[in-house]
Amino acid sequence: MNDILGRALFDHYHTLSKSKLWINNKYGPPEEMPIAAYFREENDMPDIEYMAMEQCRGKVLDIGAGAGSHVLHLQEQGLDITALDISPLCVQLMKDRGVKKTVEADIFNYNAEKSDTLLFMMNGIGLAGTLQQLKQLLTHLKTLLAKGGQILFDSSDIAYLYEGKLPAQGYYGEIQYQYNYKKLKTEWFNWLYIDEHTLQQIAVETGFTMEVLLEDEFGQYLVRLTAAN
Repeated sequence: MNDILGRALFDHYHTLSKSKLWINNKYGPPEEMPIAAYFREENDMPDIEYMAMEQCRGKVLDIGAGAGSHVLHLQEQGLDITALDISPLCVQLMKDRGVKKTVEADIFNYNAEKSDTLLFMMNGIGLAGTLQQLKQLLTHLKTLLAKGGQILFDSSDIAYLYEGKLPAQGYYGEIQYQYNYKKLKTEWFNWLYIDEHTLQQIAVETGFTMEVLLEDEFGQYLVRLTAAN
């Protein structure tokens, strides 16, 4: 029931389903999630994703790999990359699309081999859900990094959603969502969008050096975290 995103992606690929994936939120009307975006080719990737692909090196772990589009691109470039996703349907889909190395796992519980690059695309770091859990996640990710390794991810500052009236309590980038597909709904879940200043503070607190690699006109940015010496 809760693998609704995986079901939507799986159906889109295997049955050419026209059913729409919606995401409900607590700040406005439901929004349609364009399923085709998960299957985009290299030429359709935004600059932030393209740069992230260029920065990958060594043994790569793509976390929350979804339909596997970034993995397939890096495979073609000859990188040793593994796709990790918590969704069994996404993992099967990626295998069907030709992804060579897949892992079905929750990143918070994943303790396998170390990687040179840990990759989160399409605001995948948002799976942390809250600032506190982001600290826990980064602390855990440090144990998965090989010496000299890096974490690459994108996020964005969503203060604009509040039109200058930020909530009095809590961090404004901690959002609750719910997927809706073919009359099936997930439970409400937390997703995190984090501004650069707050991320810098958390990076220092968890023992990382942060480098902003690219920013765009929409408030989205790409960062590299490396373990501080």
